[in-house]
Amino acid sequence: MLSGLRVIELSAFIAAPFCGLTLAQLGADVIRIDPPGGNIDIARAPLAPTGRSLYWAFLNAGKRSVELDVRHPAGRRLLGRLLGGGGPDGGILVTNLPLGEGELSYESLCRDRCDLIMLRLTGSPDGGSEVDYTVNAGVGFPGLTGRSDEGPTNHVLPAWDVLTGLMLANALLVAERTRRRSGTGKLISLALSDIAMWTTSNLAYIADVQVNAAARGRDGNFLYGAYGDAFRTSDDRHVMVVAISDRQWKALLKAVKLEREIDEAARALGYSLDEEHGRYAARHFISACLRPWFSRRTLADVEATLRAARVLFGVYRDFRQMLHEDSRCSEDNPMFARVEHPDIGTVLTAGSPLNFGARRPPASAPRFGADTTRVLQEAGVSDVEIGDLARQGVVGHGRMEHEWRNS
Repeated sequence: MLSGLRVIELSAFIAAPFCGLTLAQLGADVIRIDPPGGNIDIARAPLAPTGRSLYWAFLNAGKRSVELDVRHPAGRRLLGRLLGGGGPDGGILVTNLPLGEGELSYESLCRDRCDLIMLRLTGSPDGGSEVDYTVNAGVGFPGLTGRSDEGPTNHVLPAWDVLTGLMLANALLVAERTRRRSGTGKLISLALSDIAMWTTSNLAYIADVQVNAAARGRDGNFLYGAYGDAFRTSDDRHVMVVAISDRQWKALLKAVKLEREIDEAARALGYSLDEEHGRYAARHFISACLRPWFSRRTLADVEATLRAARVLFGVYRDFRQMLHEDSRCSEDNPMFARVEHPDIGTVLTAGSPLNFGARRPPASAPRFGADTTRVLQEAGVSDVEIGDLARQGVVGHGRMEHEWRNS
């Protein structure tokens, strides 16, 4: 797939590392560069019992890890050598760090490679700092999440970071294809907040305000614009039931054996359940009719009945329940395999969700800094030079660093 493509990643946190992870899972050689000792995300929770950051390890699985201080003049020169190598598939840099002007600007780095592709991620279009949670606060979704008696409720999934990482990977492949045709590189800028605004616009939330003067409020677990709601079973589990199409709606009523009763009661109350907007308007009434059916049955009974009737539903699970109950989160799913990760152990690990007819197996996480020597040697740096740079603090070697200090 992307075998041979070489990407240098100077990053921290989620969005830019997620770009590199996406590419690495498709076969690219992604070299993550951190300053000696690690960047600000090196010890972010959750941690393994060994103290190693699971967060850092899995966002960098399949990459090579290099400790290099690019702010030091010698480190800057090494970065140039890395960017200048790799043949026609090299010369690609992804970063969300504030590299600024001077020797780390795009123009300066182009001296090492005139066809350099550089993807630069910022928080906002003016270059200001933002993270997923600060961006999310300004785009309306926390005001729609949760219950009506709560204040704004953030979504714990860093959706804007993940979408931004995927968009960066998309931009990189477009730029690389363009370079193959034209021979020219490109500086590509992307703002995290623009991803949130772009998504919000294309899902018609902005248009809804402008066209309809809408002020949508919190609606709990109801599905906006159609019928869907969450129900508790007799054994205190929860399921989400969705009926968007007419077929799904009829299947739900047939499963709970309330076809005639709900329809008659709805007409008496002035509701029309013949199309999705009418069912949305009647959502509180519908849920009140359905709730007793779920509350009298166990989850196993509910699943069996709804599945037999081909009702669209999902079971609410925490992460532990997902791991133990859902076959899609297991080796039954060819996306997963059990992988040995250094200082962590053997863990169920996902590879790329893309299936090209053959899947690349999931890769292990790198030890921090473990690839420094190999990557620099590939760039033509001698062992003597590497030792001198290590003693100066320009490069590190993770657990091997003491060897240079004592040599």
